[in-house]
Amino acid sequence: MGFKFCTITSGSSGNCIYVGTPKVNILVDAGISGIKAQRGLEKIDVNPASIDGIFITHEHIDHIKGVGILTRRFDIPLFATKKTWEAMDEMEKVLGKISSNNRIIIEKDKDFILEDLVIHPYAIPHDASDPVGYTFVHNNKKISLATDLGHVNDKIKDNIRESSLILLESNHDIDMLINGSYPYYLKRRILGDYGHLCNEAAGKILVEVFHDKLETVVLGHLSKENNYPKLAYNSVKSTLIDAGIELEGKVELTVAGRDELSKLFRL
Repeated sequence: MGFKFCTITSGSSGNCIYVGTPKVNILVDAGISGIKAQRGLEKIDVNPASIDGIFITHEHIDHIKGVGILTRRFDIPLFATKKTWEAMDEMEKVLGKISSNNRIIIEKDKDFILEDLVIHPYAIPHDASDPVGYTFVHNNKKISLATDLGHVNDKIKDNIRESSLILLESNHDIDMLINGSYPYYLKRRILGDYGHLCNEAAGKILVEVFHDKLETVVLGHLSKENNYPKLAYNSVKSTLIDAGIELEGKVELTVAGRDELSKLFRL
């Protein structure tokens, strides 16, 4: 049970995820203040100074707000694709200076190994420079992260198959979004192929990638205005049950909090 996972925050106001093994502690994104990320780690008994890297999915502020202060405060390497780095370099007023020693370029579809953790970045469809999702493998267990994506293609499904834990976007309820107060252009962006996944789509994707060794599904990146945790949970659960997938006693389905930690999952 040495493979650990926790969402510190997950939502349009900030995203920060912890993944750990006996030898490695990392974050995926830090779209919250440095002190909030630090306190979140301390709540799960992880020393922020022990973080070996922050792996960045894309340059939107709800994913990178705190990476600058964290890398300077704790000398943490930052990992991102070349195009994402170029986009982040245009945001120096927000991020501040980042040491050249802590600027690590990663490539999509190329494994990166840190001690006992294999990290695999893969392309996702989102309106950013070069967005990626990640899979993490340790001791024959796999954690897959798939949020901030307007649709899911076969390549994404292939990447997240055979996972022990999946963090999957369940951003909005379509009716709530359409009938809500967002301006038309923003509704179009969210509903587009490079926007965000709805509850219904999340359920259908899980049906396609479901397998007997899947232990945990965490629904994440919920919209504050266009979704409710219970609505996302019930929608996805109903889709799985309708497909003949039994959850009780087999798969833990849960919803990540927007502003509070999930439990610390151990695989």
